Amino acid sequence: FSYRDTGPPRERQSDKMAAPMRVAVLGATLAATAAFTCTPNTGSMRLAAAVHELRPSGMPVSASQLSAPKLRGATVLHMAEGKLDKRAERRRIVSSENFNRRGFADTKEEVVGMMVEEFTSDMIKELKENNNMLVRDNVTVKLAVDFGFCWGVERAVAMAYEARSFYKDDTIHITNEIIHNPGVNSRIGEMGIKFVPVEEGAKDFSNIKSGDVVILPAFGASLEEMQLLDQRGVKIVDTTCPWVSKVWNAVDTHQRKDMTSVIHGKWAHEESIATASFCEDFILVKDMEEAKYVAQYMLEGGNKEEFLEKFKNAISKGFDPDVHLKKVGIANQTTMYKEETAAIAKLFERAALKKFGPEKLNEHFMALDTICDATQERQDAIQELLKDDGVDVFLIVGGWDSSNTAHLLEIVHMQGKTGYHIDMASRIKEDGSIEHREHDGTIAVKKNFLPKGKLTLGITSGASTPDRYMQDSVERVFLLKALEDAVPA
Repeated sequence: FSYRDTGPPRERQSDKMAAPMRVAVLGATLAATAAFTCTPNTGSMRLAAAVHELRPSGMPVSASQLSAPKLRGATVLHMAEGKLDKRAERRRIVSSENFNRRGFADTKEEVVGMMVEEFTSDMIKELKENNNMLVRDNVTVKLAVDFGFCWGVERAVAMAYEARSFYKDDTIHITNEIIHNPGVNSRIGEMGIKFVPVEEGAKDFSNIKSGDVVILPAFGASLEEMQLLDQRGVKIVDTTCPWVSKVWNAVDTHQRKDMTSVIHGKWAHEESIATASFCEDFILVKDMEEAKYVAQYMLEGGNKEEFLEKFKNAISKGFDPDVHLKKVGIANQTTMYKEETAAIAKLFERAALKKFGPEKLNEHFMALDTICDATQERQDAIQELLKDDGVDVFLIVGGWDSSNTAHLLEIVHMQGKTGYHIDMASRIKEDGSIEHREHDGTIAVKKNFLPKGKLTLGITSGASTPDRYMQDSVERVFLLKALEDAVPA
């Protein structure tokens, strides 16, 4: 199943796990992470998309263009006034004969060959065989121990490729980018898979007909979207990462204990949108600063009007901080900075302990481990590489809308080191400049970004980045240094 010798999170036993065992583990993981459901209650969440959603033309949509939840072309699905059994509703949908979350055995072998050809890298293989170090002329490359495609991303891309090969003559749509990588998404489009368009802040499902095939991306899809597609009678290929489903399980547990889900995540991110749709009551906090504001209100109250205005895009419908912060459960967008998630959980635990006392802590606070292994491993690996004082520049390769990649850059900058986040090799220009994304999301250009003379380059990539793309980027650095040597000072 895998083009790279890796297994699923926590289940990996060696880097040379046999393919049959990988498939068996995959099946076991999917069975173990059967997702739970709940009624779509996204309040003013922008269901349309996350920060960068591709239109069919390939043009990105910014967060400022998105509006309140709308599904154009959909028959409105009226819910009963009473609460829907969310777990039962999603189980109903996923148990349909039109729902596929296991892939296509008939096309797996073909797809493995395609992914090996398109995404693997001889350079990365050489690096791994040489203790993650490579020397070429006056450039030394040091590679983080964990990097690139995670198991969940690899699985999602493989299932999309398998679906295209299996449904050769069917119209195939995808509700969002398959992953946050521009090259991979372009490849998906080249295969004739149609991205659901966004018009005036609303996803337009009107072109999806009964019998069409619809792929749900690695981030998952909201319950409202799943209900629409189920009603439409399409064939659904669900590539949702099981680690995302694990978060859904956590928020379902919160609801069953009458707790509000405090989600560490970005309210406009596809994964957070999906997770919030499976909650009854929720609030999203993007960082420690927002978490402290909420925890302070939980302890002492405050200006409710100000609170609701501050979080107007990140709370459930009817959210009342005087009511919904008495019992809280912590969850997270799987790609967030793991240490910040843990710190936020500890912050709310202390607040609940102070307000309600140790004897009632478990009634008012819950934190389940929903931090993705792959995210954590890549963050740990870059932190380890940062201990090498000989590294001059760090290069982080991954989609500019990739949250997990952005956090890798954040870790580099927190250590006071020089690092650049690029989404593709072409950002490194022939004139010696680099077009890169700052941690705050701004795009900047740095002239002559490489120091003169000998260079030690530290490199890593986000969980949505194929090895080939990292190789292409390093080759650009080699070229620039070769040109430097060829031109007299």
